[in-house]
Amino acid sequence: MPTPAQQLIPGALQRFGARVHAIEDHQWRGPTPCTAWTVRDLVGHLVGEHRWAPHLLAGETMEQVGDRYDGDLLGDDPARAWDEAASASRAAWEVADLTGSARFSFGEAPMTTYAEQMLIDLTVHGWDLAHATGQPEGLDPAAVELGLAYARPNADRMAALGIIDPPIPTDSTDPAVQLLALLGRRA
Repeated sequence: MPTPAQQLIPGALQRFGARVHAIEDHQWRGPTPCTAWTVRDLVGHLVGEHRWAPHLLAGETMEQVGDRYDGDLLGDDPARAWDEAASASRAAWEVADLTGSARFSFGEAPMTTYAEQMLIDLTVHGWDLAHATGQPEGLDPAAVELGLAYARPNADRMAALGIIDPPIPTDSTDPAVQLLALLGRRA
């Protein structure tokens, strides 16, 4: 039976993809809330993540995948590169058995944790992309709820590893604002 995060990933892929397709030509080199990344870099990061997903979900190791997804994955048509990566990822998530664990760049983790992290990545980077390109910034409430359940106990550890910026204090009662603040963003 699919986990809640696994069930939400196809919709998150679709929402992120809609934002990719709405990027105007002049926006690809623009800044994002991820200060080290342009819009193109941000989309490239997600393309890479979703190129890897089918391999990891099929039980391949990082060593087996190797460096095949290093470098520029977007080429001359970033939206097409996203569509191809998202399509393969979606197909893999829809049939994935998330029992067991795998070795990731940050260490060994349950596959259910991988699903939660991928959902958060799509959700929060979807906000980053929308914010950077002037698109509506709304987030899926179910993805936010699951994201908060994961981020609350893990945000400080992720910040210490350099994966995210340190959490930003907020008095907001809006769950989306709370999630973004936990992951170092000002909504």
